[in-house]
Amino acid sequence: MTIAEIISSLPYSKPFLFVDEIIHIDENGVEGSYTFDENLDFYKGHFKDNPVTPGVILTEVMAQIGVVCLGIFLLNNEFTKSGIIALTSCEIEFLKPVYPNEKVTVFSEKIFFRFGKLKCQVKMLNEVGETVCKGTIAGIIKA
Repeated sequence: MTIAEIISSLPYSKPFLFVDEIIHIDENGVEGSYTFDENLDFYKGHFKDNPVTPGVILTEVMAQIGVVCLGIFLLNNEFTKSGIIALTSCEIEFLKPVYPNEKVTVFSEKIFFRFGKLKCQVKMLNEVGETVCKGTIAGIIKA
């Protein structure tokens, strides 16, 4: 499955698609990036006059790149948009804020993929290479 096919298979659309590119993907992990457009709606209220990307959105970016993209790749051509994707657990430590117009890169390493459950060690870096957040995310991905 090609990178373009993986991205087109994602069951998300703007404004909730948080994958700009997949830089590298193989059976053990994935690296991808996303740039936070300053016009995203949540910046209007989080926080007033000092917009910061909500942690739940940072988690979603890591889940979309680090678990869903990898899961689609691992399932190869078996996954369709009618497939099942569900978050089962996550434990994330937030270390630095992410502001509008920042580009982040997500690195994900597969811990295991069995019986449709994928668990990954994930981390997000900002443009200067600082770790923004890190942790584990698991989800169910079935064709």
